[in-house]
Order: sequence, then C-alpha cells, then structure tokens
Amino acid sequence: MNFEIIIVGAGSMGMAAGYFLASQGRKVLLIDAFDPPHTEGAHHGETRIIRHAYGEGENYVPMALRAQELWQDLEKKSNKKLFLQTGVLNVGDADSEFIQNVKKSAETYSLPVEVLTAAEMNERWSGFQFSNDYIGCFEKNSGVLMVEECVRAYRELAEKSGAVLRTNTSVTAIEASESSVIVKTDNETFTGEKLIVTAGRGSDPILSALGLELPLQSMRKTFSWFDSDEAIYRADVFPAFAVNYPDSDELYYGFPSIDGAGVKIGRHDEGQPVKPGEALADYGTFPEDEQDVKSFAAKFMSQKLPLKLGKTCVYTNSSDSDFIIDRHPELNHVIFACGFSGHGFKFASAVGEILSQLAVDGKSEQDISDFSMDRF
Repeated sequence: MNFEIIIVGAGSMGMAAGYFLASQGRKVLLIDAFDPPHTEGAHHGETRIIRHAYGEGENYVPMALRAQELWQDLEKKSNKKLFLQTGVLNVGDADSEFIQNVKKSAETYSLPVEVLTAAEMNERWSGFQFSNDYIGCFEKNSGVLMVEECVRAYRELAEKSGAVLRTNTSVTAIEASESSVIVKTDNETFTGEKLIVTAGRGSDPILSALGLELPLQSMRKTFSWFDSDEAIYRADVFPAFAVNYPDSDELYYGFPSIDGAGVKIGRHDEGQPVKPGEALADYGTFPEDEQDVKSFAAKFMSQKLPLKLGKTCVYTNSSDSDFIIDRHPELNHVIFACGFSGHGFKFASAVGEILSQLAVDGKSEQDISDFSMDRF
C-alpha cells in the first residue's frame, strides 16, 4: 500500500501530526505497537500539567502558548472536555533557576503570573504547608490536560479525516532511499514518500537503524494518588503545582483531586532506566515508588493524605532534557521528534502541527532551532 506520509508511533505527538495531515487531505498511515491511548507510553496516567511561564526555559513559551490554542480548538472540534483551568503554582526558592525562568518568561511574554510568599500560598490554599524559604509563582491561565481524552480526540478526528491506523502492529524494518521509504510489519509492507518517527522509547532503535545515534535514555516513572478532603483539594479550589527543592534538582509535580480521584503526586527527576521493548516493573516494585511521594506529601501538604494507588509511565530523556525535533541530515524526507524528557505532552498539539508543516511545507511556523540534533 502506498501513502504520502507514514507515521511510526501514534501516541501523543504522532496522533496529533496524523490529524493535522489527514485534515489537509493527505494520505496518511499511522502505525503503533499498541492501541492508543494506552498504558505503555509517556501519555499514561490520566492528567498532565500545561504551564505557559516555563521553568525549563523561556524558549518553550511560544510553543506552549500555541499548544494551548490548539488544545482549545481540539475541545471545540471533538466536543470533549480536555482542559481544566485549575491554575498552576510553581514553587521553589527565590534564587532557583526554575523560579527565575518562570519569572523571566512571564516578563518577556507578558504572562499573568502572581508571585506569592509561603504565608500567602498557605493562606490561599489551606492544603499546603510551605516553609518561609519557598516562594510561589501562580499562573491562573494554566491548568490540567486530560491526556487519554486528548489522544482519543485526535485519533477520532484523524480517522474521520481519512487517516489509516494500524494498531498493535510492530515495525520490523524500515528501508529509506533518497526519495521514499518502505516500512515493513509482520504482515504488511507499506511505501511512503515521507516518514515521521514519533515512537517514544521505540524511537532510538528505529533512528539507529536509519544511521542516527542520539543521546536518548528511557526511564520508568511512577505517580500516585492520595485520598484527600474534597473541600480542600478538589479541582475548583486547589491548583496543579510543581515544587523544586532548594539547592537540588529534586522536582515534584501534582494535581488537585479531579472527579473525586484524590490528589495526584509524582517525582519528575530520578527513575529507573528501561530498554526499548522492556516491560515496565509494576508500581511498588521499588521502595522509592511510594516513599518519595509519601515524604513529599508529609512535608508540603497540611492534611494527612493516605496513599491510594499508583501507576507507571515512561520518560524518554535526551541528554540535556530538551526536545529533539529535526529531519535526517542525509534523508530529507525523514522527520523525527523524540527526547521529550517528561515535559512534552503539554506541547503535543503544537508538535503535531510542527511535524505536519515540516512534512508538507519543509519548514515550521514555530522556531524549532533550539531543538535541532546539531547541538549534540
């Protein structure tokens, strides 16, 4: 079967790209080893935070703002509730790089961010108990994305627009010539004019087979839900949050209780390395799965929060934790996006648009020069 564009990896970024391309009338094939939305990738776990004033660097802000526009557009087109405007509270010591980046990006892009002392945070949200060495930057326009619903919405619209989807299908080989690609699975062979690789932790072996060696490492990650008082922690009175420990890379994130699910907390740094295709160890396999978040909750939450349940997901980290979005230096029709390093989902709508523009127009409207593989 012949296609204009073949997308290998139909999770967050790939499914969005498939939608944008199919909605333009392009003949698109999406192949995924699982059945998205699924439990094996970076999008597992129901919710993700979307922040605009960005602690990882102000170069991400234009993409974050575009992503927000596209998520809201997807809400309208799919008639699904995808975004909850809970606000996001970024917390750390005043001199930390994380907080300084939040402040700087807010100033540069005129974002509505309110700087709060520990006492002000504790008074506004009685569920917190921050000590005086912390300050907060509250961004009221940010909030929470319902991740599986987002992926499902893009999938439904892509298929309605004519995209062909092969799920639970493993790619066994990719052959790329100067102007086309051949993608083989266990049962079928497809040819395409262009190839987009957005395969998460499966990207490394695919790109390696195409002659690209990128500094990628997949990590097993966990997050946990805690029973919590709805009067204090429900989503219309309590924000999503990110907390950076002073003088440390230790970074935690969390969510208010949504639909009675309880407060959700995860640790962004650390984790256990996993190989492509390796099964993820169940939640609770490692003592730190529970201990880290329990310790965080005891330190920063004013109420006693009993641990309720936990789940796993996968980060695919680049060596500098920044994204890699580029095209093959020798095969111009091969485009890839990977290394989202645990902070990529919020951008999936914008990355999908970027990939579609690279495939059709040869360039993107967003400046992605900071995400080139040339930096390695």
